[in-house]
Amino acid sequence: MHVNTADIAAVAVRLAEGASQREVLGPADPGAWIALETAVRQTAWRPGTDPLTEGQLALALCHRDGRIRAAALRQASAHPGLWPLVVVRCSDWAPPVREDARRLLAEVLDPGAAVRLMPLILRIGGRSRGDFAIDLATGVLRAAPPGALAPLYTGDDRITRRYAYGLAVEEGFLSPAELARAAARDEDTVVQSLCAEAALAAVAEGDADDDVLEPLLAARNPRARSAGVTALRRAGRGERAVGFLGDRAGVVRACARYVVRQSGSEPVEWYRRRCADPGDPALSAGVVSGLAECGDRRDAEALWPLTGHPDPVVRTRAVAGLRLLDVLDVRRLRALLDDPAPGVVREATLALVPSARLLDEGWLRERLAVERARETRVSAFRLLNAHGGLVRLRAAVALLDDPDDKLRLWARQSVRRWRPTADVPPGSAEVGELLDRARLFDEYTLHRLRWEAGIKV
Repeated sequence: MHVNTADIAAVAVRLAEGASQREVLGPADPGAWIALETAVRQTAWRPGTDPLTEGQLALALCHRDGRIRAAALRQASAHPGLWPLVVVRCSDWAPPVREDARRLLAEVLDPGAAVRLMPLILRIGGRSRGDFAIDLATGVLRAAPPGALAPLYTGDDRITRRYAYGLAVEEGFLSPAELARAAARDEDTVVQSLCAEAALAAVAEGDADDDVLEPLLAARNPRARSAGVTALRRAGRGERAVGFLGDRAGVVRACARYVVRQSGSEPVEWYRRRCADPGDPALSAGVVSGLAECGDRRDAEALWPLTGHPDPVVRTRAVAGLRLLDVLDVRRLRALLDDPAPGVVREATLALVPSARLLDEGWLRERLAVERARETRVSAFRLLNAHGGLVRLRAAVALLDDPDDKLRLWARQSVRRWRPTADVPPGSAEVGELLDRARLFDEYTLHRLRWEAGIKV
């Protein structure tokens, strides 16, 4: 149950009125318990003479008075729902309270409780004096049956999953095949790397079986796939790495190229053969990127035709590949600014920015028109902005009232940061008119800019 920490003050009031902890908190997330402690310390609540309900006992465990916290601890062992607050008290600033909480936690913490409390224990572990609970819980879980950690492997809290898999690797709780499946399944990159490396380290050279390799090779995340591809060489199956040369992820392609080279083949020739036919329906974006990653400038001749490929992702990768190979043809790249695929326009723009002054200002300003595709308009303004000087100021002022919120903001920022460059004629009347139209400056700033531009003020 996730409790909005903004509502914790209301939760504290309900507990004080006698509501049960289970009713208002339930199995709350760690942040809620920590927030409850803070909220209660800021209230004037004090226990009365009547026996405390479980909810009021929770408030007492968070009270600013150490004597009240200590008295509440003596009753907490009978209330497992309050053990999260016992964990919190294990890092208490008052030594008597802290020692009582630690003794109590050591008495009640079994493997099941350690699993339930681990997300909070790890959060408290970051506090001063917070390492006790982590060390205690780790000792309990090390001695527990291997399956005790199972709920932690699939929890929502990634810090807890990292801890659980780390402990499982240290203790050998999971087989190589289970680790491989975890690496393929988990969305956290730390867990992916940890489990994949542990799975492969646990199998002998040349002895990796399908139970380990196949989950890694079929994984959706590139970290697990790259680990599996690299392991193909150890397993004596280097020829399978060829099938990953065109993988969608760069890290997987790099690992595949390494394995293929170790097997005596040259990946670049494989890429060249597949990029030689732009009409090949099997041509993928990963193959195009792979050619740029390991080819040379001569391979630009194969990439240029692919900038007209029907697949927009292939076109985008082709333009990105030309930029990677440092191949610049302003005329041909300029034409791609009108491509319907935003990715193609972005990549072409990145390639053209260093040579923006070679592009015709009028041609670019035509592409600022509101009827143009947004990506084309953004590209045109970026290139006009890169021109600098008067060209930049004209373009920015033209977009000051643009209907596109982001373009309008960018234009206003460009005007505010504009400074005259060496190619701006001193005393330019046009600059004065543009600055007056901007209406973005106070009198002092406008006076200074006009003075810097050599305009009489």
